Amino acid sequence: MGHGGDVIAELTTDHGEVEEMFGEIEALPSGDPRRKDCVDKVTIELVRHSVAEEAYLYPAVRKHIPDGDVIADRELEDHAEAERTMKALEGCEPDHPDFDLLIAQLMTEIRSHIQDEENNLFPRLRASCSADTLNSLGEKVRRAKQTAPTRPHPSAPDTPPANKLLAPGMGLVDRMRDALTGRGKDD
Repeated sequence: MGHGGDVIAELTTDHGEVEEMFGEIEALPSGDPRRKDCVDKVTIELVRHSVAEEAYLYPAVRKHIPDGDVIADRELEDHAEAERTMKALEGCEPDHPDFDLLIAQLMTEIRSHIQDEENNLFPRLRASCSADTLNSLGEKVRRAKQTAPTRPHPSAPDTPPANKLLAPGMGLVDRMRDALTGRGKDD
């Protein structure tokens, strides 16, 4: 899928890509070692997506939507739960009994989060923000994803300014580790 456009289009495209990756995981039999590669790829995308949302989407929600603080806090808790699940998956091999449980848990968490964003948050954001604001947020999100971490860091800050300061450095280290190990690359 192509990326671009306003923040809602950008993030909705990400959601579709994640769902495709989930479908790839579900199509592979339990215990198949390829499931680990698929989980690594979806984790990379989910972490990059989450970091960008935390840096730019949720501050905009707080600023532009009535009760935005409550909404943003709930979204951040969703991210924290998913990040803990991804961290557990990171140390789990596909033939381990917990692997299938953890991936099912992650898919449930993410699918629920996506549904909530697309059905509730995004329409409210579109109604509250100008097209220029949404387009500017889209650009910021795309830039943030380029330097974002690719591995879960559950104890890292998830709100500005600390997350904006630390994420690029963690992202650099993560991308170096990925390059050295081949994580997230197609064979």
